[in-house]
Amino acid sequence: MRRGDVVLVADRGGGDYAGKPRPAVVIQSDLYDQTLSVVVCPVTSVPKDAGLLRVPLLPSDSLALRAPSWVMVDKLTSIRRDRVGGVIGRISDDEAVALNRSLAVFLGFA
Repeated sequence: MRRGDVVLVADRGGGDYAGKPRPAVVIQSDLYDQTLSVVVCPVTSVPKDAGLLRVPLLPSDSLALRAPSWVMVDKLTSIRRDRVGGVIGRISDDEAVALNRSLAVFLGFA
């Protein structure tokens, strides 16, 4: 599991955004791959006009999404690695740039 991978997550504890299995983008640095948790941004297929808070993702050969979807930048969360399922794909370089920019603005780094 690497930064930019799209994984399936499920918070069986009934968390706000990952109570049901859903895709999420790994945003944590690869340098911290031995931690017990991983930081992700959940993905939704429900459109919402939220500007930089939603980064579009399109299904592709390298990303097995069922429909056009959006990364929910404002919902980033840590989840235990044992709650992370398999990797279902990887975001494109252009999607990674858009996500990094949105995260920088949202977190006040830009």
